[in-house]
Amino acid sequence: MLQNPTALHSFSLALAARLPGVWTSQYHRHGSYGDQFPVAERLWDSGHVDWAVAEHVLGHHAVLTGPTGEELYIIERPRHRGQFLVAALEPAGFQPHHFRGVPEPNGIMVSADPVRAAAAVSRRLLPRYASAVEAVRAQARLRPDPPAHRLAPPETAKAVTLTRYGDGILGTPYTSVPAEARDALYLSGFQYVPDQGAFLLPAGHGPVSTAVRIQVLAARLAQTGVGLNLRHAPTHPGSAAAVTASPAPATQARNGTAVASAATGGPRAAHRAR
Repeated sequence: MLQNPTALHSFSLALAARLPGVWTSQYHRHGSYGDQFPVAERLWDSGHVDWAVAEHVLGHHAVLTGPTGEELYIIERPRHRGQFLVAALEPAGFQPHHFRGVPEPNGIMVSADPVRAAAAVSRRLLPRYASAVEAVRAQARLRPDPPAHRLAPPETAKAVTLTRYGDGILGTPYTSVPAEARDALYLSGFQYVPDQGAFLLPAGHGPVSTAVRIQVLAARLAQTGVGLNLRHAPTHPGSAAAVTASPAPATQARNGTAVASAATGGPRAAHRAR
């Protein structure tokens, strides 16, 4: 017992005596601001109690321990004299993935009357706490080991680099596109423009449509083992953005429109947009 017990200390003792089963209370005075966090790191709350711990210097807290290892965290409610916040602490012995997807049994506000507070905790908080603990135990039985780390795939030997030019057009030089990637570009709305020696996506599609086409292109390229890079062209005042690439070999005109073959590099209809 403290020589000068605080309201929090007296309240936590009275609350422990009125909860079902045998509960004990431990009072902790904080010597510094950082002392409030070691226990609070286990706070099983995403609501008001979590906010109070994150936004206020508490000075002290109490922990009640129940008959089967339950732990309740108690603090004074900031800016509300005569009220307390009670929340559960995460059970020890489990791994982070065991808690994933389990809703937090958020804490509650109680008055300084220990009889009413015990009734509220028993009726509202403890059933949620027990249900959440059982859900964590079930996940531990189903998935005792943590999931495998997500590893980055190996670097691809080939890639298409799309450049957003100063005029808003997205494109890539023809000579830098692997042969197996050309059909994916055509099917995603890119057109071969021979006088610029590049596959270009007109700017008129709009940002949303362009983003969707890029995603579709990336998926199609991935199926052929080709990567996709995105870049912005450097801009130079007074000069127009241009694609700097030598034109593709063997182009023909058909009805005034140049075409290129996706499979062989020879002529094919340039307008194969979806």
